Amino acid sequence: DPLPPPLPKKQLQRTGSLPEPGPSRHSQGDPTPWAGSILYSIPPPHLRHEEGTPSCIPPRDRPSWGPKKPLTKSQSLGEAVTRSSPQKAPQPSPGELTFGTADGELGQVLESPVGVHGVVLGCQAAALARLSGHIQEELMGLEEQQQLLEAELVGKRWAALSVLEREPCCESGDAWYFRVGFGFEQTQLVFAAKVPKPGCPSRGVQSSLGTHCSIQCLIGRFTDCLPPELVLPGSPEEQRRSPTRQEPAHPATHPVLQVLISPEVPYQTLAGFVKGSHGLHRTSPGHYERLACLLLLQVCMGLEHLRVQNVEQGDLRPENLLLVRCPCPPQGQQGKEASLGLSLPRLLISSFFKVKDKQRPCSTSLEQDWTQGLAAPPSPVADELNVGMLIYQILHVDISLENALGFRSNRLPEIPSLSIYSTGLKRLAMLLLHRDPCKRISIEQARSILQVLLWGPRQELFARSKKTLTLLRSWVEVKRTLLLLKFAENSAGAGVSPSLEEWLCCQYFKEVTEQTLYQVTQVLY
Repeated sequence: DPLPPPLPKKQLQRTGSLPEPGPSRHSQGDPTPWAGSILYSIPPPHLRHEEGTPSCIPPRDRPSWGPKKPLTKSQSLGEAVTRSSPQKAPQPSPGELTFGTADGELGQVLESPVGVHGVVLGCQAAALARLSGHIQEELMGLEEQQQLLEAELVGKRWAALSVLEREPCCESGDAWYFRVGFGFEQTQLVFAAKVPKPGCPSRGVQSSLGTHCSIQCLIGRFTDCLPPELVLPGSPEEQRRSPTRQEPAHPATHPVLQVLISPEVPYQTLAGFVKGSHGLHRTSPGHYERLACLLLLQVCMGLEHLRVQNVEQGDLRPENLLLVRCPCPPQGQQGKEASLGLSLPRLLISSFFKVKDKQRPCSTSLEQDWTQGLAAPPSPVADELNVGMLIYQILHVDISLENALGFRSNRLPEIPSLSIYSTGLKRLAMLLLHRDPCKRISIEQARSILQVLLWGPRQELFARSKKTLTLLRSWVEVKRTLLLLKFAENSAGAGVSPSLEEWLCCQYFKEVTEQTLYQVTQVLY
């Protein structure tokens, strides 16, 4: 195609987009990159170099000296520059950096706009996320393994399981749990067989909830007669049994029941734990009430997960909250809490239903009248009320829902101040049991308050400095650094395995922001 006519000279001087026509002032051996090519724009006047003076353009920014292809009609100047520019390698994010990252890639990251401080913060956040995932795998196992077990248990009944104990290992408000084995002796896995009590039908919601540390997981279900060696507590067969004589049971006396298989074997309910811990609460109030905060935190985290899944808890009573032992560390690694019998167990919510299938029944007529009178929907109210009641029950303070929500009583029962956690727990219970639902805090806020009670910031942080977002941001950054150093020192020292409490702590510092801390400390302090 013929070249377009040249632009007027006056326009060229005004725009400065093309060089002046005419011979080059430079020798042929040193051609200027700006002459005879329309691929590059003229640099600003202060960057143009005269004859005999060095160029101000850095070598890395100079174009190649090779011949350039003429532009076609479909190309623009911008397109030509883009296609001729060298492709840079993608810059790794701070979360992708490791100690073995090449210095070339590391240099790119250090030149990023976030600066060294931002890079370090990104590395810390990524490290906490990875660490949290590793600890969760140790506590709960891989989700892929549970899926394989679920497929393996399809079609299996009592004949494929070995009964390890004739008596239930745990009895909750709605079911009995028996320890059973599956597989060969060398590789036998221990599960819990959940047998629902009469009038407490098993729900199929658990199978589709996904893995969560505070939600009971079900990996199998079947319907079969109860084995002869197992007798349900309180049944006529048990009452007829004698310590010296055991008559064979007839198959007709064993009802056909639905059985659910869970990989978590409970050893106790929260109700049993609270009942047997009066002495520990008196002798070690600080350790016990910290343990209470950790148990309540697990409840709140489980309830948050259920709400995301559009599921409500069915009956959040201590009798239906299961306790499961975490993997035990070696004897030399057990701390003071374990020696006192205060090692933290996993807490599992085991009773729930789909919101669209059933509306939560009010536990008392007073609650029904009270909530309806204030035009509050019952389903979101239940969790807050129940968690508020749990605080009193765990702290061994007698309370009933009628007294907490009574029209004539505006004061809740007094919680004794026995430790640094007592005042915060009392404040939390008051916020959860507020008579006006509009002033009642949510489960998410309750979880944040419990995290602040456990890991700070405490009120003394604001004794010398005014509470600001800058102060809280600095506090979070320093605590994250110290937490990672703690894990590194433990790993290099005695090789202590991370605990459930440390996983919960990782979850907190992985997600917390200074804005959240400002709001929570305003409510709490």
